[in-house]
Amino acid sequence: MCQSIPDKISTQGPPYNDNLECEGRPRVSDWYYRLVKIVGTPAFLVSASPVILHRDRAARKGAYILASTHFSPYDVSCLIKDTPRLLDFVSIVEMFKIPWVKWFFTNMNAMPLDRGRVDTVTTRTILDRLSRGRVVAMFPEGRVQDDAGSVLNGGKIRPGVFGLARKANVPILPVVILGTRAYHKSKSWMPGRRTTYAINYGEPIFQMKDGMI
Repeated sequence: MCQSIPDKISTQGPPYNDNLECEGRPRVSDWYYRLVKIVGTPAFLVSASPVILHRDRAARKGAYILASTHFSPYDVSCLIKDTPRLLDFVSIVEMFKIPWVKWFFTNMNAMPLDRGRVDTVTTRTILDRLSRGRVVAMFPEGRVQDDAGSVLNGGKIRPGVFGLARKANVPILPVVILGTRAYHKSKSWMPGRRTTYAINYGEPIFQMKDGMI
């Protein structure tokens, strides 16, 4: 049975069903995501000493949009490792123009977003994923930021994340991730290095048509 996006606000979002398959809607498989997580996690376990706050908030049932700060490409890897739910990332369309990256991202259930126009195809895909009870991960700052341009220092975020949350009737889970720039240095990957990064999962933000609650 297909699930549709509900009309009224729900604190839980649509029921969680990773493998929901509907007529005319492609099946979403998570086997490759799980494999990458299993293979990649040990590199962080032996090299990192992360500080993870309120991880339980990301374990909530139902669909939601995970909206994270973005200081480094390694934010993605650390979020995959430390978030208890599986994440469907929204990436820039330019990355999907590289054949091997497209193959990898597609198998990780990532979606390409064209920031230069109104991307109705990806918007529908995001809403479809949310209607299945999945978690969509976005970086609403639009790109990797320096300290000065970060939302933490008054920088702007793209408003599309709020529109998607209203349309899909799901909460936004804000996330701050810091310190992953350290992984640009090869020595940070050395076993026993105790490279420190931090992730703080915020309280979910629920929206009504006339504002937030």
